[in-house]
Amino acid sequence: MAYFLSAGVVFAFLWVVVRRSARLESYWRWMRWESSSLTADRVRPHIEKHFDYYRRLPPVYKIEFENKLIEFIDRKDFTPRQMQSVTEEMKVLISAAATQLTFGLPDIYLENFSRILVYPDDYYSTIFKRYHRGEVNLGGGIIVLSWKGFVSGYADGTDGLNLGLHEMAHALKLENGIFNEEYNFFDEGVLQEWTTIARNTIAEIREGTETFFRSYGGVSIDEFFAVAIENFFERPIDFQLEHPRLYKFTVLLLRQDPIRLLSLAQ
Repeated sequence: MAYFLSAGVVFAFLWVVVRRSARLESYWRWMRWESSSLTADRVRPHIEKHFDYYRRLPPVYKIEFENKLIEFIDRKDFTPRQMQSVTEEMKVLISAAATQLTFGLPDIYLENFSRILVYPDDYYSTIFKRYHRGEVNLGGGIIVLSWKGFVSGYADGTDGLNLGLHEMAHALKLENGIFNEEYNFFDEGVLQEWTTIARNTIAEIREGTETFFRSYGGVSIDEFFAVAIENFFERPIDFQLEHPRLYKFTVLLLRQDPIRLLSLAQ
């Protein structure tokens, strides 16, 4: 009995420490954001030019998008690899991809992933011994992107291939299970139902009877999640027609509906 009481006290103490540390970190991030040199006038030209998603938003939501994007930028360290710098435009557009994905989740900024590494092109991974366009490192809290691959993903917004959304989706799914201030933000019942439908779809991909999602989605549940997110934003109408229940639960999971956004823009 004494052992369990002691363990409970220790756990409670550690919980207080974790919560206080998280609040302190959030405070300092808030202070950095308040003093940020970035403004809506600075970021707006970049997203107006390159982001259909942003252009379709009603004016009041555009303001929310800009503010969330600016805060996301300020929370991250953008690190160049094999190039001199990560430009302001790169930071804005990469952050816009994360903001697009999390726009229905206003308090989510992928807290665990504090660093974003940017390569000019495909890069060689010493871990996997092959060339990559992007990856997410959970332990290091790092998102890695090829800038060429990122740009290519947004050049065609209807092909269901988007590197930025794909890697941010990996980070989002991992973030949901990380014990921090953003822990467990997905509705558990919705996620469970989504996962059940997804596993059935993965089986169909592997059998060759599912053709809407590309074969890479059959690798694992995590890869399917990322592939589904790409199609959710880039081919929402076809997605809903082909997989209405999966689309419905993706809407509930992310708390936004790209089809409704398309209708608002018309």
